[in-house]
Amino acid sequence: MQVSVETTSNIERRMTIGVPAQEIDQAVQKRLQETARTVRLNGFRPGKVPMSVVKRRFGDSVRQEIVGEVMRDNYIKALQEQDINPAGWPKFEPKTMEEGKDLEFVAIVEVLPEIELGDLSKISVEKLTSEITDKDVDNMIDNLRRQQATMKEVKRKSKNKDVLTIDFKGFIDGEEFEGGAAEGHRLTLGSGQMIPGFEKAIVGGKAGEDMEIEVTFPEDYHNEELAGKPAKFEIKIHKVEEPQLPELDTEFFKKFGIDAEDEATFREEVKKNMERELKQAVSNKVKNDVVDGLLETTELDIPSALVDQEIDRLRQDAVQRFGGQVDFQQLPKEIFQEQAERRVKTGLLFQEVVKKNDLKADPAKVDEKIQEIASTYEQPEEVVAHFNSNPEQKSQIESSVLEDAVVDHVLEQAKVKEKKVKYEEAVQAGQPQR
Repeated sequence: MQVSVETTSNIERRMTIGVPAQEIDQAVQKRLQETARTVRLNGFRPGKVPMSVVKRRFGDSVRQEIVGEVMRDNYIKALQEQDINPAGWPKFEPKTMEEGKDLEFVAIVEVLPEIELGDLSKISVEKLTSEITDKDVDNMIDNLRRQQATMKEVKRKSKNKDVLTIDFKGFIDGEEFEGGAAEGHRLTLGSGQMIPGFEKAIVGGKAGEDMEIEVTFPEDYHNEELAGKPAKFEIKIHKVEEPQLPELDTEFFKKFGIDAEDEATFREEVKKNMERELKQAVSNKVKNDVVDGLLETTELDIPSALVDQEIDRLRQDAVQRFGGQVDFQQLPKEIFQEQAERRVKTGLLFQEVVKKNDLKADPAKVDEKIQEIASTYEQPEEVVAHFNSNPEQKSQIESSVLEDAVVDHVLEQAKVKEKKVKYEEAVQAGQPQR
């Protein structure tokens, strides 16, 4: 086998591989002999079909089969010989395949990029700090009660927190726009579900009333065709409902997995959950800033094979979130492209930081994270035992701890600025990026 390698880009190698004709011919002859012993043809006894007949009938297909196997096997040998780490399966381009001639083919393969990390001191990270106030706990408990509320139809004017059933139709410059209309839409006033100004404008509306309001789409609205434009909405209010909040009793507490006898104990448990959520949100925000900084300071080409694999994972996750009601193939790859590229780049950059700095997952921190997860369950000792006896799940915790080590390493060199914010702002800022 002869191999030559051409570097066509940072992530692509073009391998030209030559295989002696004798190797191909011997393999073809052996496969035809095996075929002759088992093939059944009219006019011949089993195992007595002349080789000339077998070759005439099966020679081309057998040769094609052998050439495919030889290309695969010699490609794998060439990877080992040239110390190439592929990022996916190659594209084969046969150059010569004629019988009696040496086989020559090209294998075009993507490889993991060589990464030169940027200047970590140029990365800026905003670390949020926050305290959970009594009012924050009050708001959280109010939200929990509203999740369990029953609805009562009322004839009065609507107010914040009421649920309205409405029809609406939107117009820009007198023309209806796509996505600007709905019928029987249920809207909680003050929820921020609609664009700014919409909900405030219909507070005070009553069932059976027709309204016309004017609002302006935000400049940063996700639909660029609508961003910053004034719009008029025609609204029909069908029904106004007032939420009937449940009492704060033991039955209510149990719905959230909290075994409390009184409101004070329930508030204490709710606050503990909020503290965990706040800690995670702050951590997520810091990690997102670190990832953004690494991406901004490091030039990085990524293999399309890795991106395609990540897109497939995201599509599968989406199918599961839809409860399997959506066909995998119905989800266009394009909608996951940006997210997949970010994930692949992040993974490669984190791996490079780990390799360059010989980082390891601290066993003590792994145990600490397991204990933290277990503390949210009724039988924490069983959860700890489960992780310690399940290598695959414990490995996931170790990977998470190693990611934390990467973040900590970057923070040691980055510009870190603390910012004090309210609880809700910190939690919102710490939403993990998909």
